[in-house]
Amino acid sequence: MITLIPQSERRTLGEMSERLDLASGNVSAKRSAFWVMLALSGVIAVSGVIADSTATVIGAMIIAPLSTPILGIGLGIVAGRGGIIGRSLLYVVLSVGIVVALGVIIAQLLPNPTNVLSNSQVTGRTSPTLVDLMAALATGFAGAIAMTRRDVGDVLPGVAIAISLVPPLGVVGVCLGSGAEWLAFGALVLFLSNVLALVFACTVVLMLSGYARDAIDTPRSARRGRAYISIAVGFVVVIIPMVLNSLSSLWAGQVQNAAEQWLSNTDSAQVQKVTVRSEAVVVDILSPGDLPNLGDLQRDVDEIVPWSPDVVVQHNVGQRLEGSTN
Repeated sequence: MITLIPQSERRTLGEMSERLDLASGNVSAKRSAFWVMLALSGVIAVSGVIADSTATVIGAMIIAPLSTPILGIGLGIVAGRGGIIGRSLLYVVLSVGIVVALGVIIAQLLPNPTNVLSNSQVTGRTSPTLVDLMAALATGFAGAIAMTRRDVGDVLPGVAIAISLVPPLGVVGVCLGSGAEWLAFGALVLFLSNVLALVFACTVVLMLSGYARDAIDTPRSARRGRAYISIAVGFVVVIIPMVLNSLSSLWAGQVQNAAEQWLSNTDSAQVQKVTVRSEAVVVDILSPGDLPNLGDLQRDVDEIVPWSPDVVVQHNVGQRLEGSTN
């Protein structure tokens, strides 16, 4: 039988506190390292988002220290230590403010900040779905197990890349600085879902590993109950927009198939993009010629999307112009 945490490789509660509680051990060294690395990772993340550089963003993920206080919240819940929970929450809240502020400030230095909103680093983080939450949960369990076991610490850089904490905050700041509050909200939902996934996974792993028994001297039942309720409420809050985004992605794919069928008899026509909004479904089409009757597509969309939004077709002719050398 596979053992989640072999006893020979299991860190003690004291070791876990030393690693995850920024107020234990050499406090001044821990705090200075945390804030310096957070600020640098924030600048790197925002720069990578603006430059649309995946490699730069990955670098920010690796050096970002934000997972430490987030996992510390889980440790505090299991051990029944309110001080760890409170300190860790404070670190997370202050970190959010710093990274978002960096994004807003750097966005103001751009000649045209709205140009950034269409790059892949932004669009990939502003419409999180349930798939993102599933990946975050799996990554959270991997990170919690790696933190608990002495023999698998090498996977932590991979966990840092997969969970993505600082880059979504950088996107929040850049979007706010560009006047795109709705996109900023989407990126914030992604960040919060990742935080909740980490806290939940850490709590489950530490409970199963017996750390609650190690902290037997601490009165904790009521505190744990409140923490569990808070986590559940948080999940409900972030799952609602994620479900809506998931459904929108599903409907967009179905509308795209319907639009392609609608254009099947139109030469050289192609569907470039479908966007499902509350008031309309926008279909971007590239075609040199005339399009079929829009009413046919509207009827198909009415059968796909429950609230029967209006169909708006943005028709791009796609002309090619060549200059003469004579």
